[in-house]
Amino acid sequence: MELLNSVVLITGAASRVGRHVALHLAGRGAHIAFSYYMPEEPWAQTQADIQAQGVQALAVQTEIRDAAQVKRLVAATLDKFGRIDVLINNASIWLKSPLLQITEADWDLAMDVNLKGPFLCAQAVAPVMLKQGQGVMLNITDLSAFQVWPGYAHHAASKAGLVSLTKSLAAELAPTVRVNAIAPGTVLLPENAPPEKRQWAEDKSLLKRVGSPHDVARLAAFLIESDFMTGGVYFVDGGRALV
Repeated sequence: MELLNSVVLITGAASRVGRHVALHLAGRGAHIAFSYYMPEEPWAQTQADIQAQGVQALAVQTEIRDAAQVKRLVAATLDKFGRIDVLINNASIWLKSPLLQITEADWDLAMDVNLKGPFLCAQAVAPVMLKQGQGVMLNITDLSAFQVWPGYAHHAASKAGLVSLTKSLAAELAPTVRVNAIAPGTVLLPENAPPEKRQWAEDKSLLKRVGSPHDVARLAAFLIESDFMTGGVYFVDGGRALV
């Protein structure tokens, strides 16, 4: 798989880490289709910035919990580009609540966005890739799938499910489609994060620093082009998984 002139579909890429991944891959020559959820997201700026890299871009407002909208996203991507070489399931939601205060609605929301959405996207894109004879899928999970984070039981369960889904997809779609997962640590703090939050994140890392979205983007590019890797989960966490 070569990034140059490939078509990459990324969910939730209007801002934050997804945007950085999209721009990095565009800089490597990939055409980018991406979904966004809220109309007030900076999707138009992201689309313009991708096109400024000399490649084509498509932005489609999508509720990834809805199978019909996911199919519309995939159809729009095929209408514009004619193929989908890479799917990156990046869209996610962070919910925090003590275990005994998690509502049924909150539990369902975490599962729907973080696990059902990637499943629907993979299920919609897989036939395209199988017909093409090749394809790559990347799922963005995080360290909560492997560590205990009090207050994030529903989030962690959804991300652990995404790890399991990654392995199932890799097994069932091989050898035509390769599927891997990326588990970032702290790579992008909120804009209004207090200094003590940064210090906490640095202390949690063996490398004693906060990462960058570009660390995730570079790993994504590597996994796309490395054709003997599938079914794995790769940490971008400065060693935090060992702490």
